[in-house]
Amino acid sequence: MVTGTGKFKLSLLALIAAITVSCNPEIMYFDHADFRNNEWDRQNKPVFEAEITDTLTPARVDINLRTGSDYPYRNIYLFVSTFAPGGEQVTDTLEYMLADERGRRYGSGRGDIRELNLSYRQNVYFPESGTYRFVIEHAMRTEVLKGVYDIGIKIRRQ
Repeated sequence: MVTGTGKFKLSLLALIAAITVSCNPEIMYFDHADFRNNEWDRQNKPVFEAEITDTLTPARVDINLRTGSDYPYRNIYLFVSTFAPGGEQVTDTLEYMLADERGRRYGSGRGDIRELNLSYRQNVYFPESGTYRFVIEHAMRTEVLKGVYDIGIKIRRQ
């Protein structure tokens, strides 16, 4: 349940993201999904719908992930499915390292939360204009991943 203060924080984050995207012509799309109680249930598969109009400029697609110190693993496995406007589908299995062998977590941030910008695809030419859907699910061996605050997709021109 989101309290009044929580709603204000979420609205403020959405406003900041919208301003950042609108002020930065390199960013074609950015959105994220928050996880309740900082737990990512395997059944929760965030969907991101990006309206792409530029088919001539190469793009970079990144996954943004924020985790807390209670995230129990050094890595994360993800299934990322991309659906093109014409119906084509591609699913990738990805592994990203989130900490070194001593448990020092990668990424930026202070205190408990670390944010990572994970490279997904580079030099992408979207073959057609329209809405591209990205569906992300975790592929870890546990049903519920603790310590995951949110995940997002950012598409920007290269």
